[in-house]
Amino acid sequence: MLREKDQALPVFPKHPRILDYSFSIILIDLTQGLPRNPGTELDLDWALSVQANTSAIERRCQALPGRRSIKKAHQAAWLLKAITCIDLTTLSGDDTENRVRRLCQKAKFPLQKDVLEALEIEPGTITTGAICVYHDMVKAAVSALEGTKIPVAAVSTGFPAGLSPFSLRLAEIGESVKDGAKEIDIVISRRHVLSQDWQALFDEMKAFREACGEAHIKAILATGELGTLRNVARASLICMMAGADFIKTSTGKESVNATLPVSLTMIRQIRDYYDQTGYYVGYKPAGGISRAKDALTYLALIKEELGDRWLQPDLFRFGASSLLGDIERQLEHFVSGHYSAAYRHAMG
Repeated sequence: MLREKDQALPVFPKHPRILDYSFSIILIDLTQGLPRNPGTELDLDWALSVQANTSAIERRCQALPGRRSIKKAHQAAWLLKAITCIDLTTLSGDDTENRVRRLCQKAKFPLQKDVLEALEIEPGTITTGAICVYHDMVKAAVSALEGTKIPVAAVSTGFPAGLSPFSLRLAEIGESVKDGAKEIDIVISRRHVLSQDWQALFDEMKAFREACGEAHIKAILATGELGTLRNVARASLICMMAGADFIKTSTGKESVNATLPVSLTMIRQIRDYYDQTGYYVGYKPAGGISRAKDALTYLALIKEELGDRWLQPDLFRFGASSLLGDIERQLEHFVSGHYSAAYRHAMG
């Protein structure tokens, strides 16, 4: 009989080794998908009523890693789950099309063949959630991922600062969508949050959503630059009111990126928005998540606060690059009993 905590993990065509440890794995059917969040009218009464109890949030987050320890076969299964939720990312000034193609190959086959054989998993069963690149690399990524279900995400709107002219930011979204990006990671204007100009933030986000068309939009809040958790909470809610499909912590370029207190603050706004409207909005922590242990903590937080449905890649993603390498090392240790060197798990 399946235990409740096992409900969100995927089923594989062949029984992996982890089933020898009586660990059951199933997949929620995602073939029909969820209706997109259409947004709502700007409700300032609701937004301004939002508060954040910083000390309580920090206490909750401090207790989580020690209270939710996942070991052995359970850990291996949840790490496989984590891989399927990674937006494998390269956002460097020296990116080339060949580097992006290699990264796409890694996204299609994130685990080495010998590890897959030991787990009795068919190659291609486990893939990352998406590839995330700059606009100029979108065409190369789309070409490299042709024939797969892995979407290409493009950072946009003057990433990472978001201070280019508004017309250019809208045009950049349109160009990325035209080149084949299925997801657009936009950056909001932090000044709107810091000056409490919620109408301007709502209007900006709504325009970005309209420019995306059918492509899903992730709103990057750059939480490390918003000052307070209350600002983070209110900005999260305003972006969802304006039609965000995902809210995302950071660009990865700030001095402070994803943290557990920020994540708890944002996902509780997601929960409240769902309770009020019935629409699902996804969550993406990005920047600074590089250890498999951290990924497990985030998955536990999502499960406890939002439930199993949010553990699927259409509602939860990690924005990361080095995280996959550490997950590979942990899975290799699970099947062999030995930790491998980091150079065995290059990204491309």
